[in-house]
Formats: sequence, structure tokens, C-alpha cells
Amino acid sequence: MNQEKLNQYLGEAMDFMVAFAPKILMALLSLWIGFWIVKKLLHVIEISLEKSGLSLEIRRFFQSFAGALLKFAVVLFAASFLGFEMTSILGLLAAASFAVAFALQGSLANFASGLLIMVFRPYKIGDMVEINGKFGKVEDIQIFSTELSTPGLKTLIIPNGKISEDTITNYSTKGTTRLELSISMPYEESFPKVKEVILSTLKNIPVVLQEPAPEVGIETFDSHNIILTVRPYVKPNDYWVGTFESNRLLKAAFSRNDIQVAYSEGIELGKIGG
Repeated sequence: MNQEKLNQYLGEAMDFMVAFAPKILMALLSLWIGFWIVKKLLHVIEISLEKSGLSLEIRRFFQSFAGALLKFAVVLFAASFLGFEMTSILGLLAAASFAVAFALQGSLANFASGLLIMVFRPYKIGDMVEINGKFGKVEDIQIFSTELSTPGLKTLIIPNGKISEDTITNYSTKGTTRLELSISMPYEESFPKVKEVILSTLKNIPVVLQEPAPEVGIETFDSHNIILTVRPYVKPNDYWVGTFESNRLLKAAFSRNDIQVAYSEGIELGKIGG
């Protein structure tokens, strides 16, 4: 390539940059100003929604939806400075949306289920629930999924589509939840005595509610012992604390009152077949 051609290309590149640089600067400036305005508008929307009395889940949904729309409008406005036609961009997006809809059918189902959850509110943020066999506290309800925090400090992200197809157990709806504790008692032990010790012990556990009253009864007669069911009531947030404290203090109470609990003292060995 000779020097004359090189100078020609450099000159054309410089002319292009001179002509296009202001458009790029205007696009970047519009993005910066636009996103700043969107941030202020979202803050105003957040305050307005808080005053409206709507639930936290619906407020978050409107905020995220409004934020997405406003930011999309800012990007379209900035693209117009680069010479893109608005109608062409919208037409391209409309055509692409059909392909995306087919590719993201599962996500659309999750989105629709998320809307139903926010409208009918089978649970809300802070509730203790059991969903898909998973127990935990609702930390967040998003458009596509629900976030649970388990007692083991694990975070579960459950798609809303699966939630709408399954049974939801909400332990916070009634304000109380019942613990299910089992105790094996020998046949020769006195049930009235054991029941009295259990009930008196439960009265001394702060997280155990006295109304509704705890229940103690014989669940079944096993081949070697009697299975007792102990059902104290606690607040949903005290589910695991109540379980651990009840088991700990009941064991200590049985020891103080010389109450026998059925269990095997030896180790039974057996052959393993081939």
C-alpha cells in the first residue's frame, strides 16, 4: 500500500470520527443523564408505593418493572443519537420477542406464576412456609422465583412455576405452628405420670405457647414400646428453637423423675447375605 492510499484512508477515518464523535458523545451523555433521572424517579416511585399501603411484594414488583421500562426507554433514546430508527428498533424487538417467547416458555410460566403469587398472596415475605418439601423463611418474592432461608442458613431459590403446581404449607397464616415430637415409652411405665411430667416441663419453656394448650397422647402401640406424641405450639419463627429446647428439657425431666424411655441398649449383629 503506497503512502497516497494510506493518507486517503487516514483522512476518511478522521472525517468519520469527526462526524460520528459528537453522536457518540451525545449518546453517552444521554445515557448518563437518563440513568440519573431514572434513579431519581424510582426513588419517588418507591416513596409513593410505601404511602399507598400496598404489600412489600407488590411494591418490589412495580419498582423492578418500572425500572426495567424506564432504563429501556433511556437506551432507545440514546440509540437514536447514533442514527438508529426508533420504528426499526421496535420492529426488530417485536420480531425477536416471538423467538424469545418460544425459547423461554419455562421463564414465562414462572413470570405468570409470580404475578399470581403477588395477587393472591398465599405467603408473604417473613412467613415460615414449606414449599416442594423444603421448609424455610420467605426472604424475597421475585418475578421468576421465591427465595427461602432454611434453618441451616441455606438459601433456596425455587421457581414460581413449580410453586404454583405444588402444595404450599404456610405456618405463619394462623400465627402459631405445632411441633410434632415422638417419645418411646416402655409398656410398664405409667402414662399419666409421664404425661404430667411432659406438660409441666413444657410450661417452663418460654417459646412454648400455653394457648393453644400442648397435647400429649398415645399415638400407637408398637411391638416393644408405646409411641407417645407430644404437640406443643410455638410461633412460626420459634419452630426449631422450640423443637430443640423441648427435646433437651424433656430428656432432663425424665432423668430427674426416673422415667424410663424405650431404647435398645445392646448392638444387634446380623449376617449379610450375598
